[in-house]
Amino acid sequence: MKSNIEIAQEAKLMPIMELTSRFDIHEDCVFPYGKYKAKICLDVYRKIENNPLGKLILVTAMTPTAYGEGKTTVAIGLSMGLNKMGKKSIVTLREPSLGPVFGIKGGATGGGYAQVVPMEEINLHFTGDIHAVGAAHNLLAAVLDNHVHFGNPLDIDEREIYLTRAIDMNDRSLRRTVIGLGGRANGPAREDSFIITTASEVMAILALSNSVTELKERLGNILVASDMDKKPVFAKDLGIHGAMAALLTQALMPNIAQTIDQTPAFIHCGPFANIAHGTCSIVSMKMAQRLCEYTVVEAGFGSDLGGEKFIDIVSRVGDLKVDTGVIVATVRALKMHGGASEKDVSAGTTEHLKTGLPNLGKHIENVRKFGVPPVVSINVFEGDTETEIGIVKDFCESQNTPVAETRVFTHGAEGALALADIVDRNAQSVESNMKPVYELDDSIEKKIERVALEIYGASGVTYTTRAERDIRRVTRFGLDKLPVCVAKTNSSLSDDPKLHGRPENFKITIGGVNISAGAGFLVPLAGDVMLMPGLPKVPNATKIDVDEMGRIHGLS
Repeated sequence: MKSNIEIAQEAKLMPIMELTSRFDIHEDCVFPYGKYKAKICLDVYRKIENNPLGKLILVTAMTPTAYGEGKTTVAIGLSMGLNKMGKKSIVTLREPSLGPVFGIKGGATGGGYAQVVPMEEINLHFTGDIHAVGAAHNLLAAVLDNHVHFGNPLDIDEREIYLTRAIDMNDRSLRRTVIGLGGRANGPAREDSFIITTASEVMAILALSNSVTELKERLGNILVASDMDKKPVFAKDLGIHGAMAALLTQALMPNIAQTIDQTPAFIHCGPFANIAHGTCSIVSMKMAQRLCEYTVVEAGFGSDLGGEKFIDIVSRVGDLKVDTGVIVATVRALKMHGGASEKDVSAGTTEHLKTGLPNLGKHIENVRKFGVPPVVSINVFEGDTETEIGIVKDFCESQNTPVAETRVFTHGAEGALALADIVDRNAQSVESNMKPVYELDDSIEKKIERVALEIYGASGVTYTTRAERDIRRVTRFGLDKLPVCVAKTNSSLSDDPKLHGRPENFKITIGGVNISAGAGFLVPLAGDVMLMPGLPKVPNATKIDVDEMGRIHGLS
């Protein structure tokens, strides 16, 4: 089979102005970035706010593995399949980060015949949104240090500075740094660190803001430090949130591109799915829902991470209701969760497969706990046998859960028709009673425990001394009514990445609670979370090249 980039470059693309006109987006609101991608101004929503509200389909997954289960590919393929069967659908996705593109993971535009295009432009810079986020983040960091250098009138405690710096690249050398070296003229010397730009709170704020006014307010509420009296210092105290918002004005507008078969795709924002909420922008989803019958949105990782955060954070902020939850599962992932070797899952047996099924069962259970009707998509890979697929289907039927095979990587929209048909029938006939896992008025501890016990399946939660101190600080700052966005491994339902399957009798340990006051959530830390990835021994970047005609090669 041809490579992803070869398939993408051979696709027949529709000029972006023609694509947007088909979905009744007025040309005055479309700002092209080249021939095949554009930004859509926020005025569009005011023009279409009285349109019928389409259904919202959330694509989540079982607990993922290092192999990747193809969740983005399935989300893209499902939207393509819905359009092919005569329904009007738009897929809404996160933007790729350069760090993973050049690192281990590669691009994030789907795969095979279920891709968004032009894939090389989307993976490399796109419309510059992530760079704008990095610029806004680093402007705040620069102004903070400048404030301290020129007399520190806010009496900031230099030992209690919470803000880092950001760069859109994997670079382990920047995880811990020292700044201000070289004498008095270069500012005070102190320890600092870098995070990858998609981990920036500014990215989460951009994704959650409905307007420029809200964007500026949220930016102003970023907690940057404490003062010598242990009181919070926010970005607005430095008077910098207006300039930050100015840098992000265009970035707030959703980007539109298309799939290989010319299905519209909103690709906007890229927040992490562990320390942040892990879905595209609220404005892109709300816009899509007024433009089509079915909006398909992908949430990062499994139902315990992106899925839960969509229900408890995103849907609250955006007033969104999920009509159907699609859970992506693969035979190879189920085998690994059943005890097959991570190094050679292909050697796994049907017994491994059967042993791994409870992991899928827990994710089905979680989606039901959200009050959302579940559907399982078996993303079929080469080498999967009919017997193995049948075992998964039988299990889903025993759980009273509709299930469909998807082969979108090899067959595009045709490979999603069975799934699209089930999703359509499910969304039309089964009522969603979506509900949050906890109430905002609950205590911080109760919110964390509800997520841990109900969604992870833990038997309890323990708190370190630091976590208890952090909770007291959150309460002192008056931020204890914010939702929680638990940061934990995506490789397990527990906080131990090596604990596969459906673990039982385990406790979640909270080692600290960070504050993302601008984004509007707290981040309880259940284990170490890598905010600045490193490059592998042989980075993907070494495979990428451009020829004399300007055609890019080697992107995956």
